[in-house]
Parts: sequence; structure tokens; C-alpha cells
Amino acid sequence: MLHGIDVSAYQSATYDTDGLSFVFIKATEGRSYVNPKLAAQTKTGRDAGLVVGFYHFLWPGNLTAQAEYFVRHAPEKPGEILAVDWETTPEGTHATNAEKDSFIRKVKALRPNNRVILYTNRNYWLTIDTTSYAGDGLWIADYVSAGHPRIEADWRFHQYASDPHDKDVADFGDEADLKSWAKKED
Repeated sequence: MLHGIDVSAYQSATYDTDGLSFVFIKATEGRSYVNPKLAAQTKTGRDAGLVVGFYHFLWPGNLTAQAEYFVRHAPEKPGEILAVDWETTPEGTHATNAEKDSFIRKVKALRPNNRVILYTNRNYWLTIDTTSYAGDGLWIADYVSAGHPRIEADWRFHQYASDPHDKDVADFGDEADLKSWAKKED
């Protein structure tokens, strides 16, 4: 199992990369928020040789505009991963299944050279998601033993802890496998 973390503006721009193979960085939210530490956090991950991914916190509505906003602000480099963060918004709402699927498809069309995956929690995957569409892979949040999320579906990444920061594992044999997959060489 490969280890990684995900970070947002709440974490340092110079996070510790020791022992990590990948990092996911919050890039955008809705149509108006860009992580103010995005450039610095990206530099930290790239300088450490990590596979870097970027995620967008999805709001209901304006899916095309949100997808365009995300790809406009998420750094573009082959071999980096794009993800949609599908969960409950601070207003207690969430994008529908159709909106989530549409967003993933739009990002895939706008960035055909990057993998596009779905991040969601176990509850959403089991009780809200009716399409099981996760683009190029599922990144599941379930705070149990690393690499053992309580779902039947295949997954690529598992967020298993949130203290002191979000910790993840990736289901790849080694870093070369992860890098090859991210570059769409498989």
C-alpha cells in the first residue's frame, strides 16, 4: 500500500512529505473559491516527487461552469490526477447523482490527458450514489484500518484518518504502478 495525504488551505504550504507517494490538494470549490495555498502546496508535492492530484468541492448546479472553473485553476500537468469531492455542502445540500456524473464527464472532456476520479464517503457511496460512476477510479473515505474500506466496489484511494490531517492509502503495487496509471499508460 502506498501512503499519501490530502491538504487544503487549513494545512501548511510546506507539509511533511516523508514516506508519502502522493498528495491531493484542494484547488477549488463551487465557482468562486480557489485555495490560496494552491501554488505553494503544489510546489511542495512536485518538489518531493509525489504524484499530485487536485480536487474540487462540488456544489449543486452550474456543473459546466464549475468544471470549467476547476480546470482553469487546477495546475495542468500530465500524470497528475483530478478529483471531484462529492459530499454535503455547508448549507446541507449536495449535488445530485446526475450532476456528479455530469461534472466528472465534463472534466474528463476538458482534461482528456488526466485521470478524473470521484472522492466520496462510505455513506454517500452506499446510500446516496445510485449510478456508481466514479470516472477513472474511486477515492473512498471510511475511517477504518488503512486499505480496508467497508465497501464492495473496487477503489483506488482510501482516506482512513483525519487527525492530525487527512491520511490516505493507494491500492497500487508500487510507486511505478501509480505513476503509470496516473499517466494513463495502462
